[in-house]
Amino acid sequence: MSTPFTREEVADLVRLFSAERLKALTELTGSEQIAIELHQATLALGAKLMSVIAAVEISLRNSVCENLNHHFAVNTWLLQPPVPFEWKRPERDKATLAQDSAQKAAYSKMSQAEKAALDLLAYPNGRPANISHAKRAKDRRKRIPVSNGKVVAELTLYFWKRLYGPEYEQTLWRPSLKRTFPNKHIKRADVASNLENIYQARNRLAHHEPVLHKRLFDTLCSIKYIIEHLEVKIPSKDTPLSKLLASDIFELEESARKLHDKLASYRT
Repeated sequence: MSTPFTREEVADLVRLFSAERLKALTELTGSEQIAIELHQATLALGAKLMSVIAAVEISLRNSVCENLNHHFAVNTWLLQPPVPFEWKRPERDKATLAQDSAQKAAYSKMSQAEKAALDLLAYPNGRPANISHAKRAKDRRKRIPVSNGKVVAELTLYFWKRLYGPEYEQTLWRPSLKRTFPNKHIKRADVASNLENIYQARNRLAHHEPVLHKRLFDTLCSIKYIIEHLEVKIPSKDTPLSKLLASDIFELEESARKLHDKLASYRT
């Protein structure tokens, strides 16, 4: 750490981060202060990786939406897909939760007068007596129209990677989502496997867990696979997304190498 810390300050930091969380690094280095330094370096590396994953997730999401808008030919496909197509229960539930989250966000920005005006829509025959504040707010929110785009923005990578699962091979991949990865040699399972790697890393990072060594390099390989194949018939390192993220990925690889070398130095 660039700033010197007293024993008492190190002890405070160990307490705040928890000795259990720092245990492996402390045992490896024999120093709580160095363990804290390596802990912070790991978090910094994770933050860099998370920013790259965010760019991949946003790009994939928008590519999928563009294709499904064309495929279904209606902009209500997320919450009210045209028959005979039906979402599997996990996706249906996620879409409903995303709609609720979008309505909550819109409700939080309303004035008290605007919120009260929703009572006329929620209770056309008059507001029931003794209704709780929470139930009233929920009933009001349901009456707020939100765009498909607002709902889409609330969905996580879990939803988008699920669309490349075997359950949607016939209903989405073959008629539509193959266009997001138009290389004729790519199989749905290839895309699904790489998205799963990215999703698992994202989950760990979201819970402030380390992504290092094989897990990190597997994640970077999967990221490269997606950005080099997304919307191109011939895979290339010169796709716009690949070029955009090239320097970030290079910095990630260099930072990871230095951190891994430092960790290795304590094992010898």
